Amino acid sequence: MKTSVELSDELMRAAKAHASEQKITFRALVERGLRLAMQADQSNAKFVLRDASVNGDGLNPDLKGKEWGEFRSLIYENRGS
Repeated sequence: MKTSVELSDELMRAAKAHASEQKITFRALVERGLRLAMQADQSNAKFVLRDASVNGDGLNPDLKGKEWGEFRSLIYENRGS
């Protein structure tokens, strides 16, 4: 089936050059691009972060009630100069 599509001059030049480099026709490039775009739109696959939680009883009892400055000092203890 024939159709007309308006493209910017820059995109058209880049697409033709790409098709030439890949040794395929412009038509094949357009068809491939359309198929890939439609496939991506149909894909409902979303990134799901795996559950990396750990079992435990929370904060070390020795650290309960400490302020952030005390935590920071412990974290960076023996680091630097």
